[in-house]
Amino acid sequence: MFKGRQFDQSVILLCVRWYLAYNLSLRDLKEMMSERGIGVDHSTIHRWVIHFAPLLLERFNRRKRAVTGEWHVDETYIKVRGEWMYLYRAIDSVGDTVEFWFSEHRDLLAAKRFFRKALERHGRPDRIVIDGSQTNHEAIASCDAANRLRDRSRRRLKPITIRKSRYLNNRIEQDHRRIKHRVRPMLGFKSPAATSIILSGIEMVHMMRKRQARYTFNPNPSLAEQFTILAA
Repeated sequence: MFKGRQFDQSVILLCVRWYLAYNLSLRDLKEMMSERGIGVDHSTIHRWVIHFAPLLLERFNRRKRAVTGEWHVDETYIKVRGEWMYLYRAIDSVGDTVEFWFSEHRDLLAAKRFFRKALERHGRPDRIVIDGSQTNHEAIASCDAANRLRDRSRRRLKPITIRKSRYLNNRIEQDHRRIKHRVRPMLGFKSPAATSIILSGIEMVHMMRKRQARYTFNPNPSLAEQFTILAA
């Protein structure tokens, strides 16, 4: 993963981890590295994040444990180039992250893309709780019907139960706060493509803190240890 890089792997991992996990700007990291005798530009750190975050997430997902059969789904706002865009998110009944999807629009097409991704990766849940959004209700019903039609197991699959309840969905609204807490100091993103990648890295760190990945030789690794294992 790090072959041919000018800087040592440990320096790159440290910068990527600190940027995704803590309320630090790229220029904060540049100054912190300078204090350690390492001269690295803030734009270089940004390139490291954009390049390595998807690779680390891919390896993390291979270790991610299965989610439960009850999902809570909602979307939150993310500012990009001064405009509000949307992060679709789902957690299960124990609070583990199921899936996420960044979209420039909040419409039926975006909701379908999110639910298709979640169903393909995690299979069919028994129940999905939403906050009353008719668009999300239609997207779930449509994706569920298509998923049952494609099923070749010859089993009679029951439709996914859709529950509309703002009270029951407080759980995922509380979970949004962890993501928003990290995003807020970034003062807005500049491009949708970079935003999507950085958000995926932030979501990965959030899942790491929830201990959602399995590691054979270390059942309870720290955040730093998890990054090192994934980069090995």
